[in-house]
Amino acid sequence: MYGLEMVRESKRLKRGTIYVTLERMADRGLVSSRQVFEETQSGLPRRLYAITGLGRVALAAHEAASAEFAKGAWA
Repeated sequence: MYGLEMVRESKRLKRGTIYVTLERMADRGLVSSRQVFEETQSGLPRRLYAITGLGRVALAAHEAASAEFAKGAWA
């Protein structure tokens, strides 16, 4: 997805922080990105982001930990 698509699809992501967050995630190997040049578009090329294998593992671990926390397993 493109960064602004993520903002539109989410109720929690904000336009002012999405690209900083995506850059940090890319630095950690959680997402990859590539520039997309469109002939009909003026201005800077858009950047398309995708989750990596490491990102999928981190997401699954986060979701599992969140589910356990929600059940009160940490009490």
